[in-house]
Amino acid sequence: MKVVAICGSPRLEGNSNYLADQALEVLKSQGIETEKFNLNQCKMTPCQGHPDCPTLKKCRLQDDIPGIIEKMMKADGLIIASPVYFFSICAQIKILLDRTYFLFTHSQHFKAGCYGLIAVQGSEGAERAFQEMQHFAGFPGQTPQKFFKLKASAGGPDKHVKDNPEIVQKARDLGRHMADFLLTADSKG
Repeated sequence: MKVVAICGSPRLEGNSNYLADQALEVLKSQGIETEKFNLNQCKMTPCQGHPDCPTLKKCRLQDDIPGIIEKMMKADGLIIASPVYFFSICAQIKILLDRTYFLFTHSQHFKAGCYGLIAVQGSEGAERAFQEMQHFAGFPGQTPQKFFKLKASAGGPDKHVKDNPEIVQKARDLGRHMADFLLTADSKG
């Protein structure tokens, strides 16, 4: 059983990365394998909207994204963590989301049974970010997935969520809920 975390923040020591790490720590403690990708450290090219995309055997863009998507495809659970910039997901998450279009033109979908969505906002925008992140689960009409959401705010640009025990606990709870869901689903076979 494996959970892959995708973190979009350009700040590697930032709030959304920290909260994702808290959730991953709990998942690991439950015996679930984890892997984390910090997109800002990856080579990424925005989708070019190739008109012949549905006929291609693989994406024409050769960067780190196909390897990340391959890991995401095999994961039992996914965590998507994004700071909220301009009332939605950050650019790094948007690039990855757009690049998953290749999957849908080839009728491929993530197998993940649950998603942990983390949005760290200043004052607002987390709900819209959640809507965008839910698109990783596919188009409407697909098999419903379980979503665990954490909306957080550090309380100011010079503050860190690690100084807020309530938010840290919510991140750990997100990891626990994902673990419970995955372990229960696994026991049902």
